[in-house]
Amino acid sequence: MAMKLLTTNTSSNAASSSFTSSIDSTYKLYIFKWYDVNPATDGAEFTVNFSTDAGSNYNMTKTTTLFRAYQNEAGDDTSLGYVTSLDLAQSTDYQPIAYDVGNGADESAAGILWLFNPSNTTYVKHFYSRANVYNNSNLTVDVFVGGYVNSTNDIDAVDFKMSSGNMDGVIKMYGVG
Repeated sequence: MAMKLLTTNTSSNAASSSFTSSIDSTYKLYIFKWYDVNPATDGAEFTVNFSTDAGSNYNMTKTTTLFRAYQNEAGDDTSLGYVTSLDLAQSTDYQPIAYDVGNGADESAAGILWLFNPSNTTYVKHFYSRANVYNNSNLTVDVFVGGYVNSTNDIDAVDFKMSSGNMDGVIKMYGVG
């Protein structure tokens, strides 16, 4: 299966990065890749939410789970763990997909999110993501999120934003199939 680049959003001091077109029944899989996402607010979370009304509202009910692995620059502090505080349980909140992102020139987040069959109107919509963050405590953090949008309505828009403040970065949307 080939990936086809559908849209590239380049943000500079932007409140969010929204994809409000080209999410339709053409593809069963949509992939979003983000590069050098850097928040204005040190330690902010990079988040995602979904819409069924072309982006008028990003308030889809989600159930998710998040775990992470990290290591500090010195290599003497490492951890692998489940982060219950960043899970959602039937919540319409934005889902963190990278957290504690540093705002220094050498700090940012990069990653990928897979959204499965968003136009299907029979089943809920599954998604998962993986991100690497150079965070505000000089750690490299590998973040894994999995979950589903608890709706049989079609998803036709996706929004990425920081939990606080604006952001810089590039996000690309691909169709696969």
